[in-house]
Amino acid sequence: MVSDEELLRRRRRSLSPSYRLFYERPVHLVRGEGAWLFDAEGRRYLDCYNNVASVGHCHPHVVEALCRQAATLNTHTRYLHETVVRYAERLTGTLPDGLEVCMFVCTGTEANDLAVRIARAATGNSGIIVTQNAYHGNSATVFGMSTEECPEGERPDCVETVEAPCTYRGSFADDDNAAMQRFAGQVDDAIAALARRGHRPAMFICDSIFSSDGVLTPRPEYLQQVYRRIRAAGGLAVADEVQSGLCRLGDHFWGFQDSAVVPDIVTLGKPLGDGHPLAAVVTTPDIAERFAARFDYFNTFGGNPVSAAVGLAVLDVIQQQEIQRNVLETGAYLRAGLLGLAERHQLIGDVRGKGLFHGLELVRDRGTREPADSEAGRIRELLRENGVLLGTTGPFDNVIKIRPPLVFTRDQAQLLLDHLERALATF
Repeated sequence: MVSDEELLRRRRRSLSPSYRLFYERPVHLVRGEGAWLFDAEGRRYLDCYNNVASVGHCHPHVVEALCRQAATLNTHTRYLHETVVRYAERLTGTLPDGLEVCMFVCTGTEANDLAVRIARAATGNSGIIVTQNAYHGNSATVFGMSTEECPEGERPDCVETVEAPCTYRGSFADDDNAAMQRFAGQVDDAIAALARRGHRPAMFICDSIFSSDGVLTPRPEYLQQVYRRIRAAGGLAVADEVQSGLCRLGDHFWGFQDSAVVPDIVTLGKPLGDGHPLAAVVTTPDIAERFAARFDYFNTFGGNPVSAAVGLAVLDVIQQQEIQRNVLETGAYLRAGLLGLAERHQLIGDVRGKGLFHGLELVRDRGTREPADSEAGRIRELLRENGVLLGTTGPFDNVIKIRPPLVFTRDQAQLLLDHLERALATF
């Protein structure tokens, strides 16, 4: 068996240095099952980070569907094939009425890139409004609107930002409707800023859990007001559901439904395929027709029969294993435990999120709210050494991000809580 040191040496020689590995001591993974990952030495790790494997690593029903279709036929959408049509019908059946047309791609980046093209074609406008620490992907267009990573000086002038609706650190601290209206009012300022640069807004886009902004679940009034304002200015409302979709937040199938809104475009990504590269854009027939009047669209691998079979299998698992109920029940247990940790450990300034997506904002002082970024990093590394994998996020990288597969159990949640307790006790 190749050693970790030898594999690292070969990786550095053969892969781009722009690639990054998780953890100070990288984990050499060779196998996955459910919410567990296994390294080359057979040690298991509880995966509390990976929403790609939405219904669990290597779910047998998904694997069987993939293998069966791969052994039968794999081609593209320029041939007639029933599987992609069935998948589109079932997928849109989970969405509100009106969101009826699918365009399939392979990644969330591609989905968001295509959403930009559709919005610009449908509106005739060019401007894009995002939150100040957003991440939506890494194509040339989408990187420019991924403000978490794209330096401000390199952003195109068609991109404008607004504050994420964070009542813990934001400009408006009251968790009430008035604060949500003031946060939403920044969209008007963004529209005006775009106009000064010669752009009208084509779209507002946000991740429905505001993950890279620190894991936020604003009151429904926020998105309701934002959608009203962007539409009044001639733009479209786009919901990025790559991180919050497929029952992840518990109460609804899609995260935007928590706000009782219906977007014009929904972008879906990696969780659709449980690890297989499958993503989609869903929109209305009218918007789809306006795009098609100007452009054809083709993606060699998007919507291929294998991907469609995998997507159908994931939806099977969500229904047959009552995944949404598990998210609600396990998520409620996990949240109660996290709130208990916050009562016992002053390092936790705020507990945010819902379902099976939570964030713990760590601060050195609850009064000043000084970000405890190095402490968050240390906790991440301590848990890695003790067999639990999670991440950090937020504008200051001081938010512990907890986002396990949707098959996460109560016992696994308790194991995570126990390890967090021990790590927090070291401070």
